[in-house]
Amino acid sequence: MSLTQTTGLKVYRRLISYSLQYKTYLVIAVISMLLSAVTQPLFAWILGPLLDKAILQRDPEVIVWLPAGIIGIFLLRSISMFSASYYMGLVGRFITKKLRNEVFTQMLYMPVSFFEKRTSGSLLAYINYYTEQIANTSVRGLTVLIQDSATVVGLIGLMFYQSWILALSVLIIFPIIALIFNYVSKRLRRLSHKEQSSVGDITHIANEMIHGYKTIRIFNGNHYEAKRFNQANEDNMKFQMKRLVTELLTLPIIQFIVSIALAIMVYIATLPSTLETLSPGSFMSFIMSLILLLNPLRTLTQLNAQLQSSIAAGESIFELLDSPIETDTGTLELDDCQGKVSYNNVSFIYPDTEQEVLKNINFVSKPMETIAIVGKSGSGKTTLVNLLARFYENTQGTITIDDIPIQDIKLDNLRKNIAYVGQDIVLFNDTIRNNIAYGDMKQLPMEQIYKAAKAAHALEFIEKLPDGFDTVIGDNGVLLSGGQKQRLSIARAILSPAPILILDEATSALDTESERYIQNSLDELLKGRTTFVIAHRLSTIENADRIFVMDDGEIIEQGNHQELLALEGKYAYLYNIQFHEIA
Repeated sequence: MSLTQTTGLKVYRRLISYSLQYKTYLVIAVISMLLSAVTQPLFAWILGPLLDKAILQRDPEVIVWLPAGIIGIFLLRSISMFSASYYMGLVGRFITKKLRNEVFTQMLYMPVSFFEKRTSGSLLAYINYYTEQIANTSVRGLTVLIQDSATVVGLIGLMFYQSWILALSVLIIFPIIALIFNYVSKRLRRLSHKEQSSVGDITHIANEMIHGYKTIRIFNGNHYEAKRFNQANEDNMKFQMKRLVTELLTLPIIQFIVSIALAIMVYIATLPSTLETLSPGSFMSFIMSLILLLNPLRTLTQLNAQLQSSIAAGESIFELLDSPIETDTGTLELDDCQGKVSYNNVSFIYPDTEQEVLKNINFVSKPMETIAIVGKSGSGKTTLVNLLARFYENTQGTITIDDIPIQDIKLDNLRKNIAYVGQDIVLFNDTIRNNIAYGDMKQLPMEQIYKAAKAAHALEFIEKLPDGFDTVIGDNGVLLSGGQKQRLSIARAILSPAPILILDEATSALDTESERYIQNSLDELLKGRTTFVIAHRLSTIENADRIFVMDDGEIIEQGNHQELLALEGKYAYLYNIQFHEIA
């Protein structure tokens, strides 16, 4: 058995293990499938007495029970087929639900680097496309494997019962069919992987269009995006057609091989020695068994294509589910965090690169101190604070909170003690109340939420909305302006009791008037917290206790506003440039 077959078998066994979690429904479905499978050999067998005894011999007993037998066979088939389809469909829905939950939960705990290396479209494909494909084809595959395989076994058994010589003439084709299956399986799985990747590309481009439609239109990117989407769509169609051609060629080839076996069988059946041992009824029963055998063989052939798609999707899904999640080696909790933060010889290199983003960072922040971090884009400002929340793991050195290494603190507890307002505003398609009181803050009383919104100067627009705090703001707050979204993000941080606060360009989306309003609120927000402020507008951080000036991953200057101006170094240069721009 090849490595590809071994891997495919392993994946499919794992898929089947999901079905086995719903044993009651599965047992009912399997029994129904076996009953349905029995009806076809029964029907082929009943043709023997019909021809030999009812028609040729006019046996009165057979004439009486034969119609009832035929009705009974088809009644049993109808009930068993419905029962099998219903309960296997139910199992399929359970599998889809479980897989989607597992994939979504796994993504919630994957490292930040996982999301940075993948497009949003490919990630959505895991939840929507792959899980649906796995559930549908794996359940249908199990149905066909049990029902049609049992039918094939029953029909072949009947054929051997009627004439073992004729049966052997048919069975000689099976090794040839097995070789064809082996080749087709490998090709179909390879094409399925490519098709699934192209679906991710389609979803990604469509997602970008939905979120960036204004930018696309203002810069006349319509034709470019249409071309990108058309190319991805074309690739998807190409892989689908290749897979379809492979599927469609498989069946005619197998049918041709079966026809050769049928021709051999007819030749043997017409030999005088064979005719002496077969009654007309037995021969008719044998021929009907062979005719009925073609349909399950065709279904099993077509199933192979679907199984390869399911296995390809399963390989992608299980690769994700088996991927390591964020490392959480912490055992300690910060019960009463004071907010003392220290970086000791901290350096950081992005995974899979040799680029050193931070170089030997050293500082200690006192509890409730405000530290501003400034510098040109790419100097390492955001990376510096991302290490504190353990979005990345520092390459060397130690970061501590209250003299405890952050790796020794439980991840959820570490982040519970950090509030964050970023330049990329994240809001959810939910009410304003739930966007402010998010996560652990869900149970906080409305009075505190109201105060947080007021402090963030968000009440002025919230109270004008038709449903106030119960207004649903749409996908990422699409119904709000940039400044309004930023104020909700700030209100969320104000509501948080976390003793450490990170403000990453927190006022970047605010107009000058709104920024002036909210600056007073931010001053209140900073009281009692250790705060790291990343700012582009230097006028907003003049009151910071200390200012770090970063360049090329290093802190090249530090001090308060007046001290740094007196140095006449990089900070003074940046400040004077902005001052003259404003003037």
